[in-house]
Amino acid sequence: MGYIIMGEVKYMGDCCHKKHQPRDEKEIKQLTNRLHRMVGQLNGIENMLKENRYCGDILVQVAAVESALQAFGYIVLQEHLNTCVVEDVQNGNTEIMSEVMDLVKKLK
Repeated sequence: MGYIIMGEVKYMGDCCHKKHQPRDEKEIKQLTNRLHRMVGQLNGIENMLKENRYCGDILVQVAAVESALQAFGYIVLQEHLNTCVVEDVQNGNTEIMSEVMDLVKKLK
């Protein structure tokens, strides 16, 4: 079964390797809470559509979700840089920097 990440179709064997250093429970809880807030915002936008609310009000909420998702991505990127990337560089894998640049471009 395929899924889309940043506009690219991926398959289960194509990506998603595990972190060498697991996330701690606090980080997982914080990230999960952020995701749940975004889901709530998206549900709110759906309700606004059903209630035939003013387009400008809906667009304000869309911008809020986009901003929240962007912030979420930057938090995950920062953690990636502080753990996975540092570990790879320390182990001599400087090719990881190409991945980092691609990820930063995708998050812009």
